[in-house]
Amino acid sequence: MSERDLIAAGGFVVLFLLMLIRVPIGIAMGIVGVGGFGMVVGWTPALNLLATSPIRTVTDFNLTLIPFFILMGVLATRSGMSRELFRAADATLGSFRGGLGIATVGACAGFSAICGSSVATAATMTDIAYPEMKRAGYRDEVATGVIAAGGTLGILIPPSVVLAVYGYITEQDIGTLFIAGIVPGILAVLMYMATVRLWFGSKLPAGAPFSLREAFSALRGVWAVALLFVAVIVTIYFGIATATEAAAVGAVLTALIGLARRRLGLVSLLDSLVEALRTSVAIYTILIGAILFGYFLAVTQVPQNLTKFLIDLGFGSYGTLFLIMGLFIVMGCFLDAMAMIILMVPIVFPVILELGFDPIWFGVIIVMTVELGLITPPIGMNVFVINTIARDVSLGSIFRGVLPFVVTDLLRLAILILLPGLVLFLPNSM
Repeated sequence: MSERDLIAAGGFVVLFLLMLIRVPIGIAMGIVGVGGFGMVVGWTPALNLLATSPIRTVTDFNLTLIPFFILMGVLATRSGMSRELFRAADATLGSFRGGLGIATVGACAGFSAICGSSVATAATMTDIAYPEMKRAGYRDEVATGVIAAGGTLGILIPPSVVLAVYGYITEQDIGTLFIAGIVPGILAVLMYMATVRLWFGSKLPAGAPFSLREAFSALRGVWAVALLFVAVIVTIYFGIATATEAAAVGAVLTALIGLARRRLGLVSLLDSLVEALRTSVAIYTILIGAILFGYFLAVTQVPQNLTKFLIDLGFGSYGTLFLIMGLFIVMGCFLDAMAMIILMVPIVFPVILELGFDPIWFGVIIVMTVELGLITPPIGMNVFVINTIARDVSLGSIFRGVLPFVVTDLLRLAILILLPGLVLFLPNSM
């Protein structure tokens, strides 16, 4: 083993030790990136890297969509759009046996289309949907399991912050990635609804009888969400706006709608800006650390060596793909979605290109794989978020309730691997 290989191995050991003692992953990657780069190239270039990379990252035009989409989700929550979505979904779907659970999945999907964050979707829907399901007689594990699974739609249905970060890291068009997530997102919604109906249906109470008048009344309330979806996704699909431009329009339009409906005031608008700023700073910190760590990977040739190693194993294209996906699922037990994408994609992406897989298709597949980490033990970020809000429900109960949806996710992954055209159909039609 060469000196450069030893430095690379030592860098990964230090990185995981830092994460083990709860150093934030962005800081940990930055420390290892600068330190490892300095050991290989020299300390003066490493310190120059530390001086220039952060400012280049925070001023990158392509990344400005992240704070805009985050602000859009915060404003939508504060202006009550999430509650309107749930009421509309309940009015149209809630009359079936298990209809309240199905309506929760639908509301999660609608909120994901204007939020882009799984954790925010899970937290918001726990506040809104969990008390309603509890009153309707749903068991705790079923109610929280539906919300935990529905929350994962936040990083798949566009606009998705995680897909945006994947696009930035791999230099893929972010707008194309958003469009590629639409069909898999719809498939996820339908399969989650089917899971509620088929797996839990006989044990769940029926909802209130369907009323056409109430359904139309509730649907009128979601015009704002529909307008935002058109302003963001439809304009990207038809090439009217770039993803960054659409994000800016979406954030401004959400604020104007909230102000016009008198659901946002000056104080709540300022609070929303502060909340979005805090979240954006956390994401930018991780991105800066990832970029510094990327330089370390480049000089130690870790991606190239990994590519050669995996291909030499002789597992073939799909065998290697399954190996990579398995690694992501295992790491999902310990890291959150953003950390996994930022840490692992720069390492495995060259392998995917060498094997001939489409990078847009792989982006959707790997984000779906990361979704599993949000609802699987021992970490399961969505599960922990729900547990902090619904304190009367144990972690074990939530994990039991989410198990059927893990099976559904694995089945959906198999379908999209066998039929990649489902992912690439809309992007290829742009």
